[in-house]
Amino acid sequence: MFEIDGSKKSGSGTILRLSLAISAITENPLHIFNIRNNRPKPGLKPQHLEAVITAGKLCNAKIRGAEINSTELWFTPKKNIGGVILSNIGTAGSISALIMTVLPICIFSKNPVRLCITKGGTDVSHSPTINFMRFVFLKTLRKMGVQASIQVNSYGYYPKGMGEAILEVTPSISLNPINLDQFGEIKHIGGLSVSTFLKKQKVAERQANAAKAYLNQEGYAADIKVVYDESNPFQKGSSITLWAETTTGMVIGSDAIGAPRKSSEEVGREAAKKLSKDLQSKATVDANLSDMLIPFMALTKGKSSFLTRLISDHLETNIWLMEKLLNTRFIITKTDNLYRITKND
Repeated sequence: MFEIDGSKKSGSGTILRLSLAISAITENPLHIFNIRNNRPKPGLKPQHLEAVITAGKLCNAKIRGAEINSTELWFTPKKNIGGVILSNIGTAGSISALIMTVLPICIFSKNPVRLCITKGGTDVSHSPTINFMRFVFLKTLRKMGVQASIQVNSYGYYPKGMGEAILEVTPSISLNPINLDQFGEIKHIGGLSVSTFLKKQKVAERQANAAKAYLNQEGYAADIKVVYDESNPFQKGSSITLWAETTTGMVIGSDAIGAPRKSSEEVGREAAKKLSKDLQSKATVDANLSDMLIPFMALTKGKSSFLTRLISDHLETNIWLMEKLLNTRFIITKTDNLYRITKND
């Protein structure tokens, strides 16, 4: 049985999500305590609870302690069968975070998975936007042999949520190692600027123009698509996702979301600044994606590596957890102004 203290390292929901995934894949029971202990309101919130329930559906798990505010959980998985699953978050909780929980499980399931996630947040704080997941995260995972797609039926924002997305995954027998060691040259910078029921204020256009102006002054040209969305009549909102593709196949991304008293121009510049920092550093994986890749690298056989410009709490936490659960080893070395993250054989 895996025994995990959720107060270690970042003490965040990431520990819960990845522990569930590895438990389901290995069919090893999990006991996790002090869940989200380092957060202002510890324990399971609706989005974490739904992640537990959805993971349990995929592998027919026996679960104890799955209730709101619970800080201790027992998760006993059976066969990882996959199939058609419905998940209802019921708040503006992150759909992207739920996908990060279940995607590793889906990859190693017996059958293809079609997961419909309803009444959640596609673009909310402290989580990647749904378009970052589509155009940066999944595109990078394809190098490892992951066959997955995300369809956005409706965008959801804080505080009401009400977003909906569908994750479809074709299982893989194994994952390929990746060695993202060469930045190459930038061949294209793209993006998607979305606003929901804010066309009159030209929000999506203003976000895109501000991002393009900032990138232009840094020496980069960007092609950013503007989308005026009307998929969610319950909650207005906006986001922007940017990505750069290089001649060596790297995909470097960034994102930002709108908020009350935050101008559209500020949203666009925020995403552009983050992208520019990563591009100037010649990192092969952006600061947001780096921690997200760790569990997938840990599940491969063979050496994998990438270059990133900073070591975040989430990156350190994910490395610590994967080493503990899968008995694998990561090495962090400094190379000029970058950090090389290497998973050994």
